[in-house]
Amino acid sequence: MESQQETHDPADGRRPRVGRRFLLTSVVGCAVLGGGLMLLPRESPPPAPAPAPGAQALTAVTAGVPAALPGLAALIGEREAHLRTHPKDARSWAVLGTAYVEQGRRTADAASCYPRAERALRTSLKVRGRGNAEALEGLAALANARRDFPAARTWAEAALKLDRGRWTTYPQLIDAYTGLGDYKATGRTLDKLLELRSGAAVRAWAATVYRDRGRREDAAAALSDAAAAARSPAEQAAWLERVGQLAFERGDREEALRHFRAAVRLDPDQRAAQAGEARTLAALGRTTEALNAYRAALARQPLPQYALELGELYESLGLGQAARVQYDLLRERVLSSAAGGVDDELLLGQFEADHGDARAAVRRLRAEWLRQPGTAVADALGWALHRNGEDTEALKFATAATDKVHGGAVRSAPYAFHRGMIERELGMSWPARRHLEEALRINPYFSPLQVPLAREALRALGEPPAGGPPSGVEGGVDGDSGEPDDAREPGGSRS
Repeated sequence: MESQQETHDPADGRRPRVGRRFLLTSVVGCAVLGGGLMLLPRESPPPAPAPAPGAQALTAVTAGVPAALPGLAALIGEREAHLRTHPKDARSWAVLGTAYVEQGRRTADAASCYPRAERALRTSLKVRGRGNAEALEGLAALANARRDFPAARTWAEAALKLDRGRWTTYPQLIDAYTGLGDYKATGRTLDKLLELRSGAAVRAWAATVYRDRGRREDAAAALSDAAAAARSPAEQAAWLERVGQLAFERGDREEALRHFRAAVRLDPDQRAAQAGEARTLAALGRTTEALNAYRAALARQPLPQYALELGELYESLGLGQAARVQYDLLRERVLSSAAGGVDDELLLGQFEADHGDARAAVRRLRAEWLRQPGTAVADALGWALHRNGEDTEALKFATAATDKVHGGAVRSAPYAFHRGMIERELGMSWPARRHLEEALRINPYFSPLQVPLAREALRALGEPPAGGPPSGVEGGVDGDSGEPDDAREPGGSRS
């Protein structure tokens, strides 16, 4: 019986054609499906969660860069809670102390923050007395914040003796050497820092040295690079504020205002930028806005420097009573800062020279010069001596503040103004005219009170006679080099 099962002749070809058709359909379907899948939007991985504010502040504090105020508060709370159960954690004590230094600097609450910082940092040293470079660096930062530059140098040098590769200590040493007028040591320290490290914070510190050497363009470029490379809004805002400072110092009001406002947008707690905005608005003649900006800055960061600036703005407007209110606030804030160990003798000397007791200003500034003879102190002491009627000696200090040979390479309109006014009082018409013109050329808006005095003095001097200055008239008094009699030579910097 013939089988009912169907037999397939290979020569017939029907079944292979069906198989090929099925295979082709499958391949096309897979291709279409694959293409469709490729066209579907790929699901991107979820973004990594942003670090908590305390963690952000910890990163900033340990890297020596500005931190946001909310993050600092969170970090301080976290460390204090941790140390209640781990009191032998030397590193946490050092971090806590350094965070308090930064918080005090940002809030101007020296009376509260700086003693706490010192207790925490010294506790860190007590817990681990050997090899604790972190606590030593924190004490250097605290001393710089207090304007105690000899102590800052001591602590920073001790930290580097333990760890030469600890790059975050070098900026503290740069600050200390600058305050002491040791400009050669400042340059050497920057060179070492640049060998060890690059990055935003290092560029910002380099900009400080460039500015003090009169290299404004290099300083501005370094700060702009630092702002572009910053890792947090608070850090970027801090560098932009300093770009604004440089722009204002050279009289570029619009650029200064743009950078100050950008800084405040990034970090609303950036009160230095808000004070800079006020300064610039006053220079632009936008007085009401300037007054409001100063008040806002003072409300959250009541630095005596801001009170002095606001008082002088009021005084320039003929509002003497309002100015006196600010000058009283300045004295109160200085007393409060002194409770936190801050040395405000320079600021008090500057204030007394123009608005108080010039003789007292001279006493304060002579003592400050002997202790830490930086360029700012030389300028302030020279001006106080002038205001006290001691112009011959005043010129020596004014020369030290403005002569590149003696460390005065920074191009400062107030310094040039002070020197020009002293020379005018001494009957030195040619150099007086030159320095007063230089002050207005550097920054025609440097002070609401002193710019009108500079213009008035220039009018009184009149046009220079034809033929140029007499021979030798551009020097100091009777051919004197202009070096102060009691000038010090820390590290050979003033040689």
